[in-house]
Amino acid sequence: MKSGIRTFTLMLILTLIVVWVGGLLGGRTGTIIALVFAGGMNFYSYWFSDKMVLRRYKAGEVGPEHPLYKTVEKLANRANLPMPKVYITPEATPNAFATGRNPEHAAVAASQGILRILTQDELEGVMAHELTHIKNRDILTSAVASTMAGALSALGQFAYFGSNRRENPILSLVMMIAAPFAGMIIKMAISRVRELAADRGGAEISGKPLGLASALNKLQMGVQQIPMRTGKPSDSHMFIVNPFFGGGMQKLFSTHPSTEERIKRLEELANQNI
Repeated sequence: MKSGIRTFTLMLILTLIVVWVGGLLGGRTGTIIALVFAGGMNFYSYWFSDKMVLRRYKAGEVGPEHPLYKTVEKLANRANLPMPKVYITPEATPNAFATGRNPEHAAVAASQGILRILTQDELEGVMAHELTHIKNRDILTSAVASTMAGALSALGQFAYFGSNRRENPILSLVMMIAAPFAGMIIKMAISRVRELAADRGGAEISGKPLGLASALNKLQMGVQQIPMRTGKPSDSHMFIVNPFFGGGMQKLFSTHPSTEERIKRLEELANQNI
């Protein structure tokens, strides 16, 4: 419940910023143009995300004969979810992700690297985390947040290259930088909230919060030792741990909470017999 309220609040703030910046720079027309432009791009990405992402990471589908499929099937039944398609990527980097526009058109994928290093309890915690993303429709939430952030970026460009530049060049320059920056920060904050909610949901579905905590610890070390060589940093929000981010102002700009915070919360859940 708390994660839902936080997500709603952040989405509301993001929406209000879009409306305010749009009104300031281009009026109602400018706001609508920016939203339509960003929405069109992100709608296409949302609707076809599963095919694009799975192709990008060279994922191969597996069937009922594979142990990973059986694990996901057991967890999906426990979560009252339709059975998603199950894929394995050839990446040595240990990681996993979920994709698809809704629970009826969903897929989960695990890398070869994750299958090599996790125990069964740890793997169940990870796959339950991914199923929670599907159950909570986090792919849709991410698409909406991306549309709003994209609209802010477009408005910033309109401000700098449009008529406002001549009328108030300083304001236009500030908006070109500040509008996309604000959208990016809030979008990433939403991603972090959804990750914590998926951790909790994964612990509840699997019944093994300590298994998920142990997995996160292994995965964090794994992505540092074997960084991902393919893919796009813009996909980082999909993975259970960020395989691309390194250094800098991590808390502000990361798509994921710190692994230490996530493990601490899962240990607290275990103490509460969640």
